[in-house]
This record gives sequence, C-alpha cells and structure tokens, in this order.
Amino acid sequence: MSAIHCRIVTPEGIFREMDASIINIEAEDGQQGILPEHMPLVTMLKIGRLTTEEKEGRREYAIAGGLFYFRDNRADILTDAIESKEDIDEERAEAARQRAEKRISSNDPNVDLKRAQIALNKAVNRINVKSH
Repeated sequence: MSAIHCRIVTPEGIFREMDASIINIEAEDGQQGILPEHMPLVTMLKIGRLTTEEKEGRREYAIAGGLFYFRDNRADILTDAIESKEDIDEERAEAARQRAEKRISSNDPNVDLKRAQIALNKAVNRINVKSH
C-alpha cells in the first residue's frame, strides 16, 4: 500500500516530515480521514487534534488551526503552532486556560474577547490531546 508523504510547516520552519498511512484532520467542515490516493483537497483546519498512522505507530498532535493541502499522496500542513502529545506541558496548558478564562470573565473593556477565546480554545485543546 502506498503512503502519504506529509510535511508540517510552522513560521519557524519544518516541524516534521513523515510518511503516513492515514492522516486524520479536524477541518472547518468536520473531521476527515485522508488515505493514500485521496482526491486533491485544500481545506482550513480548526484548532484541534491531528493524528497520523506511521510505521512507528499512531502519533497525536495539538494543532492551532491552519491550512491542509493534499495532492498526489503529498500533504502539506501549514500552521502557526503545533505540539506533539509527548511535548505538551499540561501544567503550562492549564495555566494558559486559567489566564484566558480570567480575561474573558474580567469584563475589562480593554480585553480582546475574540483573542482571549482563541487562547482558551488552544489551551483546552492542548489539555485534551495530552490527557486522551
């Protein structure tokens, strides 16, 4: 069976390159499993979980949204931030969740509520990926 060559890119450069038998993404229009020979696809990713099945086994990541591009068994994922399940610091993620919740509930007119909600979603996602 053929594999998908996947490259994950952040503003800092290439985060990871691997070959996977399936890539599971959380797109804006729902969850999708991408198998080899899938039709070409470009979609926006939500803040969520990204999983891959590789020779070494299943890998899980917390991803901060982004863009997914697939064609000819090559996948490119462009994202501002991504962490593997093993690299997530649960205490740091919990502290970020608490800070975001405090900003949201502060009723301070100087707080950017949209930005605080995004920070909360990212922190909760990191906690969920780490704990499951």
